[in-house]
Amino acid sequence: MAIAALVTWVLAALGGFYMLGVWISKGGLRREGRAPTRFPAPVLFGHFLLAATGLVVWIVYLAVGAPALAWAALVILLPVALLGFVMLARWIPVHRARATTAAPAEQSIPVAVVVGHGLLAVVTLVLVLLTALGMG
Repeated sequence: MAIAALVTWVLAALGGFYMLGVWISKGGLRREGRAPTRFPAPVLFGHFLLAATGLVVWIVYLAVGAPALAWAALVILLPVALLGFVMLARWIPVHRARATTAAPAEQSIPVAVVVGHGLLAVVTLVLVLLTALGMG
């Protein structure tokens, strides 16, 4: 189960990288001539950095097997999930809005990638929890 968590975590990270790339390439960091983004940079980059930190902790857990590291990875995943839900809640109305010439950058993020990223994240969280509980 610990390896399955690693696989789902890496796949979720790939989806996250793709979404970040789309957001940046569509002007998410620029202000001029664009509709304001609904993704505050601290939320977006906090989500990214915490998820990456948790993944590193998980890899170290897999290497050394210390149960405290599995719990640490789980604790790190909790704010990652919270920030992810914040961004999802901000993305949904933007996605539903009609495209305009000054659409926010996040309107370009494909639904399938958002859904896949979210599902992989939930599965990862459950697998990490089960592993930390010693069930995997």
